[in-house]
Amino acid sequence: MTLRELIQPDRRWLDRPDGKRVVWVAGAAALGLACYGFSVGIWRAPLMGFYVAVKLPLLVLLTLVCNGLLNGLLGILLGSGLGFRQSLFALLSAFALVGVILGSLVPVTLLLAWNAPPPDSAAAATSHASYLVCHTLLIAIAGIVANIHLYRLLAVKAASPAAASATLLAWLGGNGFLGAQFSWILRPFFGSPGLHVQFLREDPMRGNFYQTVWRSLERITDGNALPCLIAIGLIAAVPVINALRQQHQK
Repeated sequence: MTLRELIQPDRRWLDRPDGKRVVWVAGAAALGLACYGFSVGIWRAPLMGFYVAVKLPLLVLLTLVCNGLLNGLLGILLGSGLGFRQSLFALLSAFALVGVILGSLVPVTLLLAWNAPPPDSAAAATSHASYLVCHTLLIAIAGIVANIHLYRLLAVKAASPAAASATLLAWLGGNGFLGAQFSWILRPFFGSPGLHVQFLREDPMRGNFYQTVWRSLERITDGNALPCLIAIGLIAAVPVINALRQQHQK
């Protein structure tokens, strides 16, 4: 198998998710995410880089395993035309594409970490915030591309374009909800300058991702978090909506 087959799969890609193919795709996902994770954490410290290299593939594994049954059921109920194994393989392929995209950016992200003000400098707080925003954008772009790719895989098997769209949105909702909470439990990923380097926080189960995001938005927007959140959601949805519209017109 080659990366080209993953990036440009044929119409039979999901027909036979045999063990060899699953292992290869999982390996591509793990390698790409691990390399990218190292480039994310190394700004704080080399040890942090190794920690994040482990945690990014672990985050994907936990999300897929814990949501596997739900995603399979949703796919069957919504008319995706896929069984449980095929649904899991489709999602694994999308995550592998994310890993390949982010892994290809490692030379750039390593240079970014190398040239950013170090965590013990006076500009550490600003550097950390900029670093976080930059990597968030890169991950978001990779995620959008991967989900467009996932929709195309679904469109081949689904009973209709509407069924493919409904399955994709249901999977996105479930995986996004669970994945965000797992990312909270597995924090830190970027390594705050004022905190010790550690694999997990001392209280990983305390609080949740959504509560923290909401409080941060409330603080930044002077209590206008809801309109801001709606605006961000609409902006993020534009590329996906355009891609779905183009697919329907074919």
